Amino acid sequence: MPGISDTTQRSATISVLVDNEAGVLARVIGLFSGRGYNIDSLTVAPVDDAGRRSRINIVTSGTSMVIEQIKAQLDRLVPVHRVADLTMDGPHVARELALVKVICTAEQRVEALQIGTSFRARVVDTTLGSFVFELTGATEKIDAFIELMRNLGLAEVSRSGIAALARGTRVI
Repeated sequence: MPGISDTTQRSATISVLVDNEAGVLARVIGLFSGRGYNIDSLTVAPVDDAGRRSRINIVTSGTSMVIEQIKAQLDRLVPVHRVADLTMDGPHVARELALVKVICTAEQRVEALQIGTSFRARVVDTTLGSFVFELTGATEKIDAFIELMRNLGLAEVSRSGIAALARGTRVI
């Protein structure tokens, strides 16, 4: 376990199982903003058939001590049932979805389509002057795709944020 004096920054993917009720997300975000913690990515959605519980996936960064403080403070919020640091608890799967609009000339269209194919991006909209690609995968993959599209006419990007689950039989 890192010592108190550890100043190494790390990224953490934290999953929080909460009651699905008004104000819960505001309390979680308030915890972060009130203490000056940054949220790099945030997703939230109901996860049971009755819609009574939601899962919040938060990607944040800080020292090990700060991450432990975040987890402890989240765990103390009243509507929170479980808190898990997927990054430290073992292997996990983390993916996000991006829609990427590219406005390009006729000769750039072929290159954009080839890059899209190599990244397994799906064209979900096309016009004579543009494409909208749908791409899912690890954040690094999406970042690389976006970077390659910059020179071809990248116009807009919309990203979902991280959805993450522990691998194997572990659950939160």
